[in-house]
Amino acid sequence: MANTHTDHMEPRFREAAFLRGVARLAQLPEDRGVEIAFAGRSNAGKSSALNALCGRRALARVGRTPGRTQEINLFSLPPAEDWRLVDLPGYGYAKVSAQQRAHWDRLLGEYLSSRQCLAGLVLIMDIRRPLTELDRQLLDWLPPGGCRLHCVLTKADKVSRQEADRQLHAARRELEALGVDATLQTFSSLKNQGVDDLRGLLADWLGAGSGA
Repeated sequence: MANTHTDHMEPRFREAAFLRGVARLAQLPEDRGVEIAFAGRSNAGKSSALNALCGRRALARVGRTPGRTQEINLFSLPPAEDWRLVDLPGYGYAKVSAQQRAHWDRLLGEYLSSRQCLAGLVLIMDIRRPLTELDRQLLDWLPPGGCRLHCVLTKADKVSRQEADRQLHAARRELEALGVDATLQTFSSLKNQGVDDLRGLLADWLGAGSGA
């Protein structure tokens, strides 16, 4: 997956900065510009993937306890004033109340179905357990013909290259069977594998979303 983005507005991922955390959609910035959202199960490595993407050790909070992301966290992305990375609440973490889970689900679903400036969703999945029932539920929230979807199979260092390829192909077949149009890649934040591919793809999304 090559980086074909050549516009002068090349995103500076290393300069991403925390903008705000919101618990309600009404607290989001004005619905303009370009946003790229990251979603995934609480233990899939979403925060680690965001940190690797931006070359930062602690941009997104990584905790030993899954489920730390309890709000929608937004990060500004230079050089554009209205480019944002969006860290959505992790889902599927059992040790929270049913009321809290319902709130997170509602927040996720409403954001994905209503946010007009959402250019694309990066779905983070553990390569050993891709496309769980909760992942498929998240896909149902995406509006038909809406934003782009890119699936990142994390923790590729935990399996052999052969197993990683097998899981990648299996996930691709399942998405096709579901009628979901998506691109996919393997990824390891520990080994810095797939980071440049992800940066290149998101640069293209940002350029397309801003009309470049």
